[in-house]
Amino acid sequence: MNTFLEIMERRLVPVATKIGQQRHLVAIRDAFVASMPLMILGSLGTLINTLPIQAYQDFMKKMFGDKWLAFGTGLNNGTFNILSLLTVFAIGYNLGKAYGKDQLMTGIVAVSSFFIFGGATGLASKGLFVALLCGIVSSEIFIKLLNNKRLVLKMPDGVPPAVGTAFVALFPSMITLAIFGIVPLICAFAGIQDIVLAFYEVIQKPFMGLSNNIGAAIIIPFSIQILWFFGLHGGNVLAPFMETINAPAIEANISALAKGETAPYLINKPFMTAFVHLGGSGATIGLIIAILVLARQVKSLRTVSGLSAPAAVFNINEPMIFGLPIVLNPILLVPFVFGPVILCVVAYLATLTGLVPAATFVVPWNIPPIIGGVLATQSWTGGVLAAFNLALSFIIYLPFVKIIAMQEIAKEKAAKEIE
Repeated sequence: MNTFLEIMERRLVPVATKIGQQRHLVAIRDAFVASMPLMILGSLGTLINTLPIQAYQDFMKKMFGDKWLAFGTGLNNGTFNILSLLTVFAIGYNLGKAYGKDQLMTGIVAVSSFFIFGGATGLASKGLFVALLCGIVSSEIFIKLLNNKRLVLKMPDGVPPAVGTAFVALFPSMITLAIFGIVPLICAFAGIQDIVLAFYEVIQKPFMGLSNNIGAAIIIPFSIQILWFFGLHGGNVLAPFMETINAPAIEANISALAKGETAPYLINKPFMTAFVHLGGSGATIGLIIAILVLARQVKSLRTVSGLSAPAAVFNINEPMIFGLPIVLNPILLVPFVFGPVILCVVAYLATLTGLVPAATFVVPWNIPPIIGGVLATQSWTGGVLAAFNLALSFIIYLPFVKIIAMQEIAKEKAAKEIE
């Protein structure tokens, strides 16, 4: 174990340092960190509306009538449903700051470029890929044009600073947006009416060959997790594709079991919810437990994990993903991306061999772990499998938590020595 940790520290930490200094990746990371409080609030709104306790649902409806869902829906509309818009502005703002240029104007140009690309149809997570593309490319073009003195209008000394700043950015912003305007023109001639939806289709196509087999047990969780690692909501990005598989799979399973036949599709949405996404994507409840067991002495890790634990019970893990952070954290790449793959394969084999019934009951995504396993399979053995996978996720995260803890302790020690 010590040799393994030494190799990880020697080879992985330098890579982490380089990635941590790459301005575009930092801009993306900081953009999602900035939106974290809003996403937590949006998750709370979703939890308020969908808490899977019938007595609670009946009580809320009796107390507030049929309109009681409006509060949670409003929170979701103002957070998750404008996530792409928030992200593209934050990326532009952060890149402007990184280059020492006008952050506000860079963010505004990024938002404008996003809407030129048809961002109005993808304000929520569906447009995140386009938002990232527009945020980075438009900011780079705009900032390079700002560096061209021939394009900068110099105003007299008596002009208010805000007006002067706007005129400095006049030609660079106009040229940047004009360049972006060429793309919709080309797409229009090519018959592409919605760039966001077209981009979405391109992303989905590589996954269309997946089916419910051992290959799916590897590819599906890997695809979701690698997107999350780069700050993209993997579940939402792949949702249209996943639903085309899940809906008929669940229906076929229920029909087969009703006839006394074997369920034909083992990997579906309730399966993933019950056995893979324990505490949220990445099975991060195992990470939280590992930190609280192994790294309680590290204040920063203890604080984030302690605050994240209550939400993780309901599979809300944005505080961990963006607060620890897990996004663009090379040390956690292996357990976060490949850990769920292992859990999925284990659950698939357990179901294939008949140790656990097929998941046929559609459970809410925010159902607590283990309970979700029982409900999804309508069997206590489903709860046992979920508990086993939870323990397995804890074991997978342990060595990597030790590396992070050692780093944080070293940082705290160095800070005290400076004082």
